[in-house]
Amino acid sequence: MARILIADDEEPLRGFISRGLQLDGHTVEAACDGAEALDMLAAPGADYDLLLTDIRMPMMDGIELALAAAKERPDLPILLMTGYADQRERARNLEALIRDVLTKPFSLSDLRAAVHETLLVVTS
Repeated sequence: MARILIADDEEPLRGFISRGLQLDGHTVEAACDGAEALDMLAAPGADYDLLLTDIRMPMMDGIELALAAAKERPDLPILLMTGYADQRERARNLEALIRDVLTKPFSLSDLRAAVHETLLVVTS
């Protein structure tokens, strides 16, 4: 299964996502903002298969994180999440970097489907 890095400033959502993806057999690590996630991506031995990040976060938002992550790991698939229509519009110009944008609130089955589809595309 995949090693997934989650970045979201809402602890309950991080926990929900982590538990849901772990039930599918994935290894999940979580960061509370983009800056922490970028540090985790740059750490020695960091070999993530997917970055799942909220767009709107303090310190470094998900779009800044996606741009920085793409420089460090251009092959890393990125899924964004947002509950704000204006933030979704900001992500429109990032089609070359991101696989999809999940709209909050989403169900566990929506999350699992998006992750599965992204990982399936990457491995095929």
